Amino acid sequence: MDISAKTDYAVRALLTIAAEQERGPVSVESLVTHQGLPRKFLESILGDLRRGGLVVSQRGPTGGYTLARPATEIAVGEVFRVVDGPLAEVRGLRPHETEYAGAASHLPTLWVAVRASLRSVLDGTSIADLLTGRLPEHVTSLAAEPDAWQSR
Repeated sequence: MDISAKTDYAVRALLTIAAEQERGPVSVESLVTHQGLPRKFLESILGDLRRGGLVVSQRGPTGGYTLARPATEIAVGEVFRVVDGPLAEVRGLRPHETEYAGAASHLPTLWVAVRASLRSVLDGTSIADLLTGRLPEHVTSLAAEPDAWQSR
């Protein structure tokens, strides 16, 4: 799975907003400074997050961004979908829409299972979970597997 820079930056921006918003809206400049994100790209991402209902923007000298809902109610999978579309696609099709003949006839089942696995981790983890580091048990179990941190 390829996690795009856009998704990475979106999650990092939401984490920073969640951590800082008690003091008021979080400015683009603050996000750029805290996370080292490229300003123009970040502004585009924040527009996507606003249109996707994940953040609210406030104009003015004390303006910036706040979460549209509590961090506990924003799943990481939702962020993926807002900025990059579906979690899993095969040649532009959803996994359940694929169909193959012959020796590859069972491949759609694997693609659907891959999507289900992604959903389990990404939809089962909230921005609040990431912010506090209290990740769901099934996520910490996967990350604790002996070869989880090794490249293959």
